[in-house]
Amino acid sequence: MPRIFLLFVLLLAPLAAAASGPRIVATPSAHSVADTVSKIEATAKARGLTIFARVDHSGEAKAAGLDMPPTQLLVLGNPKAGTPLMLAKPSLAIDLPLKILVWQDAAGKVWAGYNDPAFLKERHGLTDEQAKPLGAVGGLIEAALK
Repeated sequence: MPRIFLLFVLLLAPLAAAASGPRIVATPSAHSVADTVSKIEATAKARGLTIFARVDHSGEAKAAGLDMPPTQLLVLGNPKAGTPLMLAKPSLAIDLPLKILVWQDAAGKVWAGYNDPAFLKERHGLTDEQAKPLGAVGGLIEAALK
């Protein structure tokens, strides 16, 4: 009996992982990847956020002799907001500063995506109050792309 249960659990684990999905919130953009990132970056700076990095994944791929659709990552945040959260929940440092990934899919559509705040709340055992600032990234993207 224990072997059957173990086999059952092992067979269902990939299904449970697939059902949860990537836990990314994605917003379509009518702009190119570069323009989308620039708009988000400008809006973030106007709101007093710090831009820690802008990573051009596709540019680095090209430099390595590889092809990749336009893809850039913006790393941003507010140390005054993030530091107290990381002090309360040190594991959160793996997900902070916040990241916004902007990519072009196979159909040519551009997306701006970020980790679902509900996923981060669950992953790190945050309270509603602690998780609240993590949801601001959605409003930032919306404001930048309007």
